[in-house]
Amino acid sequence: MDEEKQIRVMSVDDHPLLREGIVAVVNSQKDMQIVAQAATAREAVEQFRLHRPDVVLMDLRLPDMSGIDAMIAIREESPEAKVIMVTTVEGDAEIMRALAGGARGYVLKSMPPKELVEVIRQVNAGKKRIPSEVAARLAEHFDGDALTAREVEVLAQVASGNRNRDIADKLFITEETVKVHIKHIMEKLDAKDRTQAVAIGIRRGIIHL
Repeated sequence: MDEEKQIRVMSVDDHPLLREGIVAVVNSQKDMQIVAQAATAREAVEQFRLHRPDVVLMDLRLPDMSGIDAMIAIREESPEAKVIMVTTVEGDAEIMRALAGGARGYVLKSMPPKELVEVIRQVNAGKKRIPSEVAARLAEHFDGDALTAREVEVLAQVASGNRNRDIADKLFITEETVKVHIKHIMEKLDAKDRTQAVAIGIRRGIIHL
């Protein structure tokens, strides 16, 4: 195929082996080619400026900052950028944040190569693509209320092992308010106690340790 018509792809991942695997898969397709690679979020922004790829495959977890933040930085400069998040995790809070930040697709590293290249084609054509298992996970969790920003802060403090009094001091609120937040968090996450609330929060990608 004429090089001008090829889909120009950039791969961002801090694991060389995974990046090389993606390069091999993409370059084996007649209608696409890897034009740039990056191992950090900072490199990703720089390489995007240099190469202006059609589609970016962005790892969610990068050593210097989240791939979501890197995507947001790229899209602030180039709102037309088409970014597909690539990850091993299925935390619905992260999926929602990625989609809210403008991600066009969300793929799992366990996905077969032929599906990955199909997602690249669809996103390049202007479509959005979320795998069915990820969409099902979203539906499963978003029938209830999402945590507020303050509730996420409180849950993160609980996860760090802080007592209510410590949390109140750190967040400049009363201990009574902390108790109310924790009650709401447990109701929203359907958790029996603080420990279970933290475990659910980590599994869903609402908080990170």
